[in-house]
Amino acid sequence: MKVLLIEDEPKVASFIKKGLEEQAFEVDQAYDGTFGIKLALQNEYDIIILDIILPHMNGLEVCREIRKHSTSVSILMLTALGTTDDKITGLDAGADDYLTKPFEFKELLARIRALTRRTTESTTGEKLTIADLEMDVVKKTVTRSGKPVNLTAREFALLYYLLRNKERVVSRVDITEQVWETSFDTGSNVIDVYINFLRKKIDKDHSSKLIHTLVGMGYVLKEQKEV
Repeated sequence: MKVLLIEDEPKVASFIKKGLEEQAFEVDQAYDGTFGIKLALQNEYDIIILDIILPHMNGLEVCREIRKHSTSVSILMLTALGTTDDKITGLDAGADDYLTKPFEFKELLARIRALTRRTTESTTGEKLTIADLEMDVVKKTVTRSGKPVNLTAREFALLYYLLRNKERVVSRVDITEQVWETSFDTGSNVIDVYINFLRKKIDKDHSSKLIHTLVGMGYVLKEQKEV
């Protein structure tokens, strides 16, 4: 597996690179955002590990630029910026996952495995549907009533999980574990924020609502008007 590591702290970069190479990963390295983009666009990578605070161009700008050219490469942000707002900003910029420093290397490896599984599953040619909503997992596109719906990477992952569990109630804990694959503060409103993002893009302009809240239990994706 080929990894691009964009990290300006030499000790951190050396630690990650050495650890990944011991696990048989092939690692390219960039110490600033500009060179990171250059490598990302010139080569094929399975995953990009991206710091946010970087010389010349910050990680958020790097992530957005990469997403203009590639929607398929997995991007994991690895940064000291750890507030809920920081995480939402990073995920909205196009990252698939977000890990804060300091971190344990075994957790970084687990995140990489999870992202790899997700990428593998998305190459099976799968299409998921409910009512007039359709998701093409390979092309990473979503339409409702034939019209394209533009989602961020995290919104896409959340909708993918809801579609895989359509007509079944999923709790906020289920979503946290399966979509974020992490254990961030359960008092955080990140899940609610992203459900609202999806509602605005999926349901707002349609009389038939698909995303429903069951107070005290969680959410369900089903073809039924709210009561």
